[in-house]
Amino acid sequence: MRIIAGEYKGRIIEMPKGIRPTSDKVRESLFEILKNRVEGAVFLDLYSGSGAMGIEALSRGAKKVVFIDSSRNCISVLKKNLGMLGTPESSYDIYSKDCIDGIKTLQTGRGRLQSFPAGDLFGIVFFDPPYHTDLARNTLIGLSNCDILTPNALVIAEVFKKEGLPEESGIFKKIRSSKYGDTLLEFFRK
Repeated sequence: MRIIAGEYKGRIIEMPKGIRPTSDKVRESLFEILKNRVEGAVFLDLYSGSGAMGIEALSRGAKKVVFIDSSRNCISVLKKNLGMLGTPESSYDIYSKDCIDGIKTLQTGRGRLQSFPAGDLFGIVFFDPPYHTDLARNTLIGLSNCDILTPNALVIAEVFKKEGLPEESGIFKKIRSSKYGDTLLEFFRK
């Protein structure tokens, strides 16, 4: 998989076996929608897999990315990808844990790595859990129950086209849906 734009444009990253990567087309479309919101933002990449979304955000000028994934294989590939790109360690944190537990960890500050400034809140959250589960809905609820987002934060969920999320969930209201083949991007705002 290649990085589409920015500092790492054209660089190839490794993909872990057994995951469903977000296609180049969907990533390109998402970052076109986000446009200038990424530069300087603190970005949360849940169910990060290879880290392609968070790495794309770093490539486009995100201030910091936090990656969370429960798979040791994915975390290993993610670390390899970041190392191969020469990404400064101060620009990211990696949590090897269940994503919903990871959200709670960020909320309480327990387990937070020293390099992550305590006052920073997330301006953009992207999550892409396995399809055909309740993880997307539960992640949205988990995010709603934690105070880790900026006041105008944008939360984006990638789900299967037939598994759309509700119009409202906790503190979030859906503001946009974009369909790409079997993939649906759902955009929420506080």
